[in-house]
Amino acid sequence: MINMMNTERKQYVRRDPRYGKDISSCGIVGFINHDGKLTDGSYIRRAIANMHDRGNGLGGGFAAYGIYPEYAELYALHIMYDSKDDVQDVEKYLKEHLKIYHSEDIPIFETPKVPDYPYFRRYFVEPTEKHRKFQADDDYMVSIVMHINVHFEHAYIISSGKNMGVFKGVGFPEDLAEFFRLDEYEGYIWTAHNRFPTNTPGWWGGAHPFALLDWSIVHNGEISSYGTNRRYLEMFGYNCTLQTDTEVVAYLMDLLVRKHNLDFQAASAVLAPPFWKDIDSMSEERKNYYTQLRMIYGGAALNGPFAFLMAYSQGLIGLNDRIKLRPLVVAVNGQTTYMSSEEAAIREISPELEQIWAPRAGWPVIAKLNESPVIMSVE
Repeated sequence: MINMMNTERKQYVRRDPRYGKDISSCGIVGFINHDGKLTDGSYIRRAIANMHDRGNGLGGGFAAYGIYPEYAELYALHIMYDSKDDVQDVEKYLKEHLKIYHSEDIPIFETPKVPDYPYFRRYFVEPTEKHRKFQADDDYMVSIVMHINVHFEHAYIISSGKNMGVFKGVGFPEDLAEFFRLDEYEGYIWTAHNRFPTNTPGWWGGAHPFALLDWSIVHNGEISSYGTNRRYLEMFGYNCTLQTDTEVVAYLMDLLVRKHNLDFQAASAVLAPPFWKDIDSMSEERKNYYTQLRMIYGGAALNGPFAFLMAYSQGLIGLNDRIKLRPLVVAVNGQTTYMSSEEAAIREISPELEQIWAPRAGWPVIAKLNESPVIMSVE
């Protein structure tokens, strides 16, 4: 059993005298170009830098989609090592279980703004034919991620999707964007996070986004149901190792959507279920539907204040808790949909907007690639 609060486990856990609760906490922002147009990382950097005061320098990060077109059909593993000395054993394991087409250091720009950091490498891989005989590719890759994150103490896979990657660490996000040279990447979906940790440690692996396969999650808030959600996921073979409550959301989306084939509205209703009083007022058919979701997936329901941006290769989803205790704004301009904690962050990169609104509490906003700019589910 991994203890989320075990701050002794990793070299890169930070202790800071400023650490404490702040109910506003964290900034999130993201956008999707529905037409697949590629945008370099300078735009998302400007947007998240606009919300600098929402963080305290203990965490920031980015997810980008479409950044590896030359390896688009391969799984891109981003691995964080405590040091170069920790690479050999992990790479031996990878070579035994995967076909590696290419591997390299993740390029960085050394800056005094990020003075102390782990070692990052990326691997473009697929399962071997031998392993494909016994397990679907995605299931097999999930097992690889879980095994390395549990059994290799000084290494973590921080992203594992195709044609996407996560870049995160300790520091302010605009400084980490410079550190990871994000202006050299181009993607059609970008998300970013500025962290103000309130009850979990600020360390490199615990920064947002959290990712599994092509899912990546950034979160403003606190998941008070973390213990229940973690134990529920363990029944399906998922292990939480990154010492931050948001990790469960990435695994829950993989379970609900990929494994159980729920659509996004149903998955959102599992994570942020309607109140019983609202279910009781629905038509008989809808009442039965939402009652069944709550009964079947009770262990997956999230409690606490939250605003999520949940990205995957084909879209971006925004979701609030049921009483909207964290801010979330959505806007549209042309073929781009934006989601953020604050309108100002959106207008920093898109001053003119065709539409802007605050989504309804507990109901997702779903923006898909190659479809109408925004699909908002309604009751």
